[in-house]
Amino acid sequence: MTSSHLNFKNKHILVVGDVMLDRYWHGGTSRISPEAPVQVVKVSSVEDRPGGAANVALGLAKLGVRVSLVGVVGNDENAAALEVALKKEGVDCHFVVAESLPTITKLRVVSRHQQLIRLDFEEREDSLSQNQAIEEKVEQLLGDVNAVVFSDYAKGCLADVTTLIAHANAADVPSFVDPKGSDFSIYQGATLVKPNLVEFEAIVGECRDSKDIEQKGVELRERYGWQALLVTRGEDGLMLLEKNKAPFSLATAAKEVFDVTGAGDTVVAVLTAVFATSKRFSDAVDYANQAAGYVVGKLGTASIDAQTLDAIMFARSHSSNFGVLSPDDLKEQIRMAQLNGEKIVFTNGCFDILHPGHVAYIKQAKALGDRLIVAVNTDASVKRLKGEKRPVNDLVHRMAVLEGVGAIDWVTWFDEDTPLEIIKMLTPDILVKGGDYTVASIVGAEHVIEHGGEVKVLSFVDGYSTTSIIEKANS
Repeated sequence: MTSSHLNFKNKHILVVGDVMLDRYWHGGTSRISPEAPVQVVKVSSVEDRPGGAANVALGLAKLGVRVSLVGVVGNDENAAALEVALKKEGVDCHFVVAESLPTITKLRVVSRHQQLIRLDFEEREDSLSQNQAIEEKVEQLLGDVNAVVFSDYAKGCLADVTTLIAHANAADVPSFVDPKGSDFSIYQGATLVKPNLVEFEAIVGECRDSKDIEQKGVELRERYGWQALLVTRGEDGLMLLEKNKAPFSLATAAKEVFDVTGAGDTVVAVLTAVFATSKRFSDAVDYANQAAGYVVGKLGTASIDAQTLDAIMFARSHSSNFGVLSPDDLKEQIRMAQLNGEKIVFTNGCFDILHPGHVAYIKQAKALGDRLIVAVNTDASVKRLKGEKRPVNDLVHRMAVLEGVGAIDWVTWFDEDTPLEIIKMLTPDILVKGGDYTVASIVGAEHVIEHGGEVKVLSFVDGYSTTSIIEKANS
């Protein structure tokens, strides 16, 4: 399955599991408390994000999937905050309210991108009294879904997960489990179970090497009747053990690990969405690996959208060190080029419909240095800048066309409204902009100049514009 075939919009996936609210207090630290030897954080902003099974649902919604979510919440303000955040992203919430329990909340205090402390607010019942209500909601929803995810954080919502899996099987709905605990027999009959290595070894014992994981994994998969077992191994990648197939291993796609929070949620979300589309575990694992590599480079509980995943897979299909590259891969290529004394030129734009004016401008930009980078706005970014009817051509299409322009060495992408973040990440030697700009008004100019670079303003060739081409085509 190629990246151009990623389309999840007609898929409906049910997520069942332990929902929680991830709350972040952000602020600066400048002094030590006189009361105790601890930092004083002056809180400047509060951020609420869906966590646990709710983060899996959010991840699926970001991919464009229609999502229904079943979980247990308290009768409190945090439940309301969680539902507001999920509904904003299009998640259909089917919460069971437990009057005696609070909504599980994890409060993190963050300063200068460093987590200083985490405070957990939760209570548990040994035997969750809401089991029957959960089962009824799941049964009602199974008739209209393409797959179900059971996201188990051992907080009680999936205390009777065996029954829920049986209902999924009876409805012929594939089930994907992100497990917890020391008893995997409760996941009997699931389609795929995805433990990390620590969780896996808690069940089968210590594994000396990959062969040991394979042998014990196959035994475990056969014992509980799973079609597939996926063991995620952190920096050692992933291993898929599928029924009647040879083991399938992948090295990790992570370039730099900044925060692993929510990485497992991303894996199971992408895994399920891709399998629901392609019906192939190997495709699903490949995409999930790339998505995990992306989110661990972000702070906090992160997600990935279908377009970014599309772009990553498209870039990865290019084995060359030139052409379309992800921002992370491009950063390394720039570093090596600059070590070789090459001057790196950077420009950016939507490049929706490539015309002679664009080509002339690109050639002028390339003449200023040795290597030219063109950073392209994603579709979402173009819509925010140009309106809902743009772009005419999607991101992968636009990058593929630019790749064919001989003057361009590298093509990459950015999702923000301005290229400031990617300019800071790549730090080119020469920043180029076309039009009636002053150097001081160009986004990223200050950063480039501070790092010893130059900023150039080029004139566009008169008589060409994407807007005029579109108007002429529609006239």
